[in-house]
Amino acid sequence: MERERTLLLRDAEVVVTMDEERREIANGSVLVAGNRIVAAGPAAALPRVADEVIDLSGHVLIPGLVNTHHHMYQTLTRVVPAAQDAELFGWLRSLYPIWARLTPEMVAVSTQTAMAELLLSGCTTSSDHLYIYPNGCRLDDSIAAAREIGMRFHAARGSMSVGESKGGLPPDACVEEEAAILRDSERLIDAYHDPARFSMLRVVLAPCSPFSVSTDLMRESAALARDRGVSLHTHLAENDNDIAYSREVFGRTPAEYAEDLGWLGPDVWHAHCVKLDAPGIAAFARTGTGVAHCPCSNMRLASGIAPVRRMLDAGVPVGLGVDGSASNDGSHMLGEVRQALLAQRVRSGPAALGAREALALATRGGARVLNRDDIGAIGPGMAADLAAFDLRGIAYAGAGHDPVAALVFCHGPGAAFTVVNGRVVVREGRLATLDLRHLVARHNALARDLVAG
Repeated sequence: MERERTLLLRDAEVVVTMDEERREIANGSVLVAGNRIVAAGPAAALPRVADEVIDLSGHVLIPGLVNTHHHMYQTLTRVVPAAQDAELFGWLRSLYPIWARLTPEMVAVSTQTAMAELLLSGCTTSSDHLYIYPNGCRLDDSIAAAREIGMRFHAARGSMSVGESKGGLPPDACVEEEAAILRDSERLIDAYHDPARFSMLRVVLAPCSPFSVSTDLMRESAALARDRGVSLHTHLAENDNDIAYSREVFGRTPAEYAEDLGWLGPDVWHAHCVKLDAPGIAAFARTGTGVAHCPCSNMRLASGIAPVRRMLDAGVPVGLGVDGSASNDGSHMLGEVRQALLAQRVRSGPAALGAREALALATRGGARVLNRDDIGAIGPGMAADLAAFDLRGIAYAGAGHDPVAALVFCHGPGAAFTVVNGRVVVREGRLATLDLRHLVARHNALARDLVAG
């Protein structure tokens, strides 16, 4: 049997384990064999040699960050003028006609662009919610792109089936037939879903939202997901208009609607939940239903600030998401951690969320929301997903009093090193798996073509 290659991340100023005891190891090291962590502890107690050794003096080493909600194709439509100053429904109406011109190449290139930005920010696992499939686009385009760049991926087969002619929000040209959606969902699960520990690819069923799919599709997707052992994801209770639509069309709140359709449980997570009420929070807590909190997007669209403190106190699983790059305009996961902390303090006071709590949302919290026990923490037997940040630069000058909190409070640069599944994908702040200059140039050309029509 061939010996597994070893990687030693040595002499970090602090190793933030995010394990059950929340250990923070001063002058710590982590030893990796193949795709898993075999040891984490004080540097003096670990080996000094390995097949590859990375000196992390002056760095903080954390578990790889977990992004629980994204629309990666939207990197092509950042800051489109008509959508810059709109709330959710108006924003969508401005962009749907543009997105209807997407091509398979655009999906692939935008996926890699978003993933490159995430990896450079220390993110190692990401979900992506692709719910529009014009012009021959398929989820396969995203999956192939993720494999090439080297990101751990939860590929969400989104869908829209209720167009404007049936009372929905999207144009009819942007929706699919429900039978075709379910057939393709089964095909994708058969072709790609890997439920194993350390899986690099899982498929998720993700009807877009209650205002773009039918009740039947929500129910049938839930039944299919549970029959095949995959997770469920959608948008829920994002803003006041979302609540009003649910009450008018379904006669109940979004949380009540979700519960009636079987869309609560530990295998389900909902994006946003800005307007989740007290009974909804209680239902989510009782059932272990997860929330993807997207603070930058929620503020960009003036949707509000989700009641994350109340959710956490109730026991709701909460992770972070950058959301689409047309409503956040960035995919910087550590920046999202900082924004989550700041937003909760605006909503609920300075004690609403601490730095370590915010960081936990993006690590342990994200892992729980995605229903995984192999990521989100550093320790023996965990996936070798790690991110190291250099504290010796100007952004952290004077912040040595608490290096861990500095990662959250200070507006620092990206990761110095990012490791996914034991592979170094960001090295000394540079993407190691793709030619970033070529990727950005092609992405910009496609973005111009898409918006120009």
